[in-house]
Amino acid sequence: MTPDRWISAIEQNVLHLSGARNLVVLGAQADMQLTAFGADDLLAVQGFYPEYTLLEAGGLRVVPALPEGVAEAYDLALVIAHKSKPVTFARIAQALMALRKGGLLMVDGPKTLGIESILRAVRSAFDGVEVFSKSHGKLLWLTRPDNLPGVCEGWLGNPTQTEDGHIVPVGGFSSDGPDQGSEILIALAPKLKGRVADLGAGWGYIAAHILAEQGAIETLDLIEADHAAIEAARQNITDARARFFWADATGFKPEALYDAVLCNPPFIQGAQGSCLRAKAFISAASRLLKPSGQFVMVANRHLPYEEALKTHFSTGRMLAEMHGYKLYQASKPKTARQAR
Repeated sequence: MTPDRWISAIEQNVLHLSGARNLVVLGAQADMQLTAFGADDLLAVQGFYPEYTLLEAGGLRVVPALPEGVAEAYDLALVIAHKSKPVTFARIAQALMALRKGGLLMVDGPKTLGIESILRAVRSAFDGVEVFSKSHGKLLWLTRPDNLPGVCEGWLGNPTQTEDGHIVPVGGFSSDGPDQGSEILIALAPKLKGRVADLGAGWGYIAAHILAEQGAIETLDLIEADHAAIEAARQNITDARARFFWADATGFKPEALYDAVLCNPPFIQGAQGSCLRAKAFISAASRLLKPSGQFVMVANRHLPYEEALKTHFSTGRMLAEMHGYKLYQASKPKTARQAR
């Protein structure tokens, strides 16, 4: 395993730690080597459910979001860069506010996540920023001043609001409104009834509109791994039939099987693993459905999901192909047949 950048910085006597009693890590990951900081108390903050469970299984104290009101409580704060720069800057601002005066802020990230531009922004706001470069990334650190610059308030960011009044968390997917794939699914979805689930429900756009348009649905479970997104969904949907689950859709275990499952699977342009995760959603849908259940999924037209659908469902058809998307309907889940 390649040592984390902070370990190399400490070993090379570049990063100096003194009197550190407690540490908060925003964006903590289970494979990180955090014992090098020598903190007596460590709080890991991770809102992505699969990573949260790994941290918890490793014996760390972990929360999905930094508790409100935490101020000047920590000696050390480590921020891990996120794929969304607004999220990274929000983490930096939260960490600075959580640090005591004179505490040490560290920010770590690879070049692929824009750590160079993050460094420039931090240096424009603070004096005394130090940098250690290694393994195609950077670790930067600074001492928290007595008074934080006003830019930190801006870095915290605020949830945005779509034209139809839905709240989207900082750095959330489709912050300027719903993506076209979701709109196609809503417009062309077949009639649904009974128990329904939305895998990867995000901030609740699909679920909100399906509930508003289809009265035969008894319950609709929103299953979402991103904590900020599912919390936004709670605010966006007031329909009593909606239920909210912060969970990994690929491993979710419902109280009973579903009559229908909806999905606009997660996809990040150019990101490795996006297709694999979407295929895992297809597999999960077949496991979560009744033998008579149906799966409705929208996806980018160029993505190769047909084979995965054939693997997990006995029948299927394309409901529409438009605006760069395909809408599929599949039924007779093979997982259900094998379980009988």
